[in-house]
Amino acid sequence: MKKNLLISLKLTLVMVILCAVIYPLLIAVVGKATPGNGKGKTISVNGKVVGYELVGQKFTDDKYFQGRPSAVDYNAAASAGSNKGPSNPDYLKVVQDRIDTFLVHNPGIKKEEIPAEMLTASGSGLDPDISPASAYVQVKRIAVKRNIPDDKLRALIEGQIQKPWFGPAKINVLKLNIALDKMSG
Repeated sequence: MKKNLLISLKLTLVMVILCAVIYPLLIAVVGKATPGNGKGKTISVNGKVVGYELVGQKFTDDKYFQGRPSAVDYNAAASAGSNKGPSNPDYLKVVQDRIDTFLVHNPGIKKEEIPAEMLTASGSGLDPDISPASAYVQVKRIAVKRNIPDDKLRALIEGQIQKPWFGPAKINVLKLNIALDKMSG
């Protein structure tokens, strides 16, 4: 019994050193070797950090492109989905409220034209990207608010589309809005 206890204590000590010291140090070293030195890839405008490339932000002003809704109100410390399904009446009410809000802010758009991603939160609640269709459906609103021709906004969107090796095309909303501000002067 004493022999087994001693072996268990040695194994526990080795695992504590391995899991609580060596592994976290290894992860910290790998993080320091990544873009942003393990603090995330920031986006700067005129030397000032305005956001993170992989974390969505809330844009409420109608003169900006808006991203997907967030189940956590874009709080990166509380990343999560709502975990409510299409049979949940509370979820259906939230989606209907999002449809109503979208239609109020985007007059002339029909309910059927709204991409589903503009009505549903991402799994993390922090998705920084939207599809090109979600950007195009917002063009009329932004054209009116900023007095920019539709075709110039469509060209701006085309220039921001990222086409990954796998998966659908996407647009980073923060980068798109930064380019929009530059276009507007």
